[in-house]
Amino acid sequence: MGYVALLRGINVGGKAKLPMIQLAAIFEEAGAKEVRTYIQSGNVLFEASDEAAMVSAVTREIAARYGYPGKIVLRSGAELQAAMENNPFAGAGVPAETLHVYFLNDFPDAAAVKGLDANRSPGDSFVVRAREVYLHLPNGMARTKLTNVYFDTKLKTVSTARNWKTVTKLAEMLREMAGRTKRIR
Repeated sequence: MGYVALLRGINVGGKAKLPMIQLAAIFEEAGAKEVRTYIQSGNVLFEASDEAAMVSAVTREIAARYGYPGKIVLRSGAELQAAMENNPFAGAGVPAETLHVYFLNDFPDAAAVKGLDANRSPGDSFVVRAREVYLHLPNGMARTKLTNVYFDTKLKTVSTARNWKTVTKLAEMLREMAGRTKRIR
């Protein structure tokens, strides 16, 4: 089955530098198949029979080699497709470049979701559905107060953000991967 690992805090430069070629090698060493990366922000597509054990091994290896925790949020191809279909802003005429998604590691508690401040970042809006926080950020991600730290603290989980263009591309790549796998079998 195809999955996408969404790593948090992986950058081209700065303190969390991890080249994608090295990240792909770590996934392969952990037993992942059909490993592909997409842009230098910690997106790894792969196939695995025991994805939880593999992601655990990858997380440990990133910590051992690079000295920082490899926080990974995992989605199957079906889960990523469902996340795309559940975006309340996507079909509402909102420009795609203003859309972002925080992918959560865990399902948030309903009381925690209810306690989120809808007015925290004036002009910005968000909707929590399942393990995603959908964002409409007309002034961009750099200016919002709807940050990882805010959602992680309030929802007691780990999250990582992707823009809508990246989410769409990852879903397309997972569909292509599934199509190749079906043809091979």
